[in-house]
Amino acid sequence: MSTDAQKTALLEEFQGYLEQSNTGPFSAPDQPDLYTLLSELTGLKTEVKAESRQFKNTLDTLSSALETVQSDNKFLSAELDASIQRHARQHTDAMRSMLLEMVDIYDRLSAGVDILQNYRPVNALFKHSRKKDVRFIERYKEGQIMSIRRFEQLLHSHQVRAIDCVGKLFDPLLMSVLEIDYKPALEKGIVLEELRKGFFYKDQVLRLAEVKVNKTKAG
Repeated sequence: MSTDAQKTALLEEFQGYLEQSNTGPFSAPDQPDLYTLLSELTGLKTEVKAESRQFKNTLDTLSSALETVQSDNKFLSAELDASIQRHARQHTDAMRSMLLEMVDIYDRLSAGVDILQNYRPVNALFKHSRKKDVRFIERYKEGQIMSIRRFEQLLHSHQVRAIDCVGKLFDPLLMSVLEIDYKPALEKGIVLEELRKGFFYKDQVLRLAEVKVNKTKAG
């Protein structure tokens, strides 16, 4: 049988347990509020939507910027290609002009050498200096021939070569007729003589050859 003192002790112990339970982690003040939780979830959802819209706007802006850059890049590429082509044409035109000047000088040197090749001293005149004159002319001719050879090397280095036309059929794309001769024994249209050399520059005609062409009968 329990005494009164024992009952009192048990009641106090139970009271202490209840007081301790009321201050635990699951007390009523710390329990989650459903309304507050729903409000926080709604706010979070609104923030996510706002960030999604901002992210989409950012993507749209970047996409538009990328399209602009690509368009500008295509335009600049086209302009660069056009500029390169213009520069190439200008370079080719300038090169052709320079080479035409060079072949003109080559013509003059060749004509001078032809004259020297056909030179024959006159026996009756300047007998006292004839040997010196002949020696001077020979040396001068040798110098001119060396100049011609140097010109030929220079033209060759720039991919310029002479048009081979003597003995060939006349080609209006490569030649221009200046004179006509009549040789029935030869085929009509055969080039009999080259009056002025023609030249190729790379694979294009730099200057037409001026030629004499055969015609089988007059009229």
